[in-house]
Amino acid sequence: MSNVPHVCFDRILPSELNKPHTITTIGAGDGAMRAAFQKGKLWPNGSIIRIRFIGGTDSQRRDVKQFASEWTQHANLTFDFDTQANAQVRIAFLDDGAWSYIGTDALTRHPSEPTMNFGWLDQGVILHEFGHMIGMIHEHQNPNGNAMQWNKPVVNASLSGPPNRWNQATIDHNMYAKYDMGQINGSAFDPGSVMLYSFPANWTTNGFHTAPNDVLSEVDKEFARRVYPRNVPATSTPLVVSNPPISASIGAPAEEDLYTMVVSNAGRHVIETSGATDVFMTLFGPSGNRIAQDDDSGVGSNARIVANLTPATYVVQVRHFSKTKTGNYS
Repeated sequence: MSNVPHVCFDRILPSELNKPHTITTIGAGDGAMRAAFQKGKLWPNGSIIRIRFIGGTDSQRRDVKQFASEWTQHANLTFDFDTQANAQVRIAFLDDGAWSYIGTDALTRHPSEPTMNFGWLDQGVILHEFGHMIGMIHEHQNPNGNAMQWNKPVVNASLSGPPNRWNQATIDHNMYAKYDMGQINGSAFDPGSVMLYSFPANWTTNGFHTAPNDVLSEVDKEFARRVYPRNVPATSTPLVVSNPPISASIGAPAEEDLYTMVVSNAGRHVIETSGATDVFMTLFGPSGNRIAQDDDSGVGSNARIVANLTPATYVVQVRHFSKTKTGNYS
């Protein structure tokens, strides 16, 4: 078992354990983009993500800061490493494998809990886990990644023993489960992605194998630039009870419309869209925590969020379901 690779696993929210995977792959029809992300778990474009270390040596912290920052050279995100109690991402260095919650799932965890862990540390694993943190999935779980014909008895035996010690549910979720093809807009997987596991030829029945990917591929970089683009206009509009509704538009690809909503009285509030554009909506609380998000609970392809809110100022983010499309909505 000494040659068994270290592999990371996704932390899944308890509410999602029995749900199918759903992702979108950017670059539909362009033949170039293959990186895949979970559409409902992206941070608002331009976010400053506050990151706190839980333990770790000075050397470990320095390595994480150094290598993680490469994502921000391409994505319109800022990583703010600090000791803030309200940090959105908390990094531990426990003997618990390498893992991360995906994207804004980190906002749902208790502030005392880690949202990312490094059971071992090198450049590749740091880039990989921060890829998860900004919303990327494992590349081999792209449904178009058909090169992996798993030799399941070998994989199961390898991953259930040291150094990973996974149970069967963890193996099934992280190795064999494919994301829903109905949510995909892309082509084949990227063999150079930092999000692709390194695994030996005996893990597949056709001899397919991969070498370690320790740097961002060109596709990884383009993913970051297109999903979190720079110089994209965004609006900031007060959101009030309105009849007729406020008319709005996603006027540029990847544009995010942001609305501030001041709640004066505690109670049940409904925020919804209308129109022919397929929009996706996220509600953020006063401390930047994600309260709710929705895709198609409204009429047709419209979003609808119902939430019990206390007096405070909230932010509503509206974007197109596709990062490449535009359209009007209310």
